[in-house]
Amino acid sequence: MEIQIAVAKVNKYAVSESGDTLEVIERPTGGLSVVLADGQTSGRGAKAVSMLVVRKVIGLIAEGVRDGAAARAASDALFADKAGKVTSTLNIASVDLHSGTIVLTRNNPAPMYICRGEEIDEHTEESVPLGTSRNVRPIITELGIEAGLTVVIFSDGITHAGERRGEPLDVRQTIRSILEDQDPSPQEIADSLLRQAIRLDENRPADDISVVVLKVAARRGDDVRRMNVRLPINA
Repeated sequence: MEIQIAVAKVNKYAVSESGDTLEVIERPTGGLSVVLADGQTSGRGAKAVSMLVVRKVIGLIAEGVRDGAAARAASDALFADKAGKVTSTLNIASVDLHSGTIVLTRNNPAPMYICRGEEIDEHTEESVPLGTSRNVRPIITELGIEAGLTVVIFSDGITHAGERRGEPLDVRQTIRSILEDQDPSPQEIADSLLRQAIRLDENRPADDISVVVLKVAARRGDDVRRMNVRLPINA
């Protein structure tokens, strides 16, 4: 088996800086963690908040701190820095080779989706953003690493897509339609979901949008680890 991770993200329309921050890091005991934070509002202020959260989380994970504890510490740091007046959502998706599991940590009202074949589980457990109080706790979901497992995580730009025209995005049905194609790659899933959200916002995204897809696939090729990044620049 092999782990495939893909990301697709876009800024809010007419805003030069995204309030979403995403990092992929290697875990000290083996594996990878994807950390996604979405700072309150948008633009430069939101970016500063999400970067504060992500840097705190990845620093603690690098030191061997568990994901849930890292999320709580980041919340406490944000609460202390902003006196509870500014919040940030947080998702951590970790492939932990030490435990042989995928650990999903969520402080985000937006749901996440876990897909196994035709089965699509929507996780909508109540979850509060970081920085609201000193007692914020994440929702933790732990899964075995199994071929065919696909996890879809996103910021609330997906949740709110299409709302202003009265046509909100049906995320579950969109994911189902994408998965009906013959074994789509994580990048195809992320791109398709993002593209549909942008279409419903009439090509003017009403919020920053980030989509992360993690898939456990059949192993192909050699033992080389690879990562590709594309960053469009408006000259």
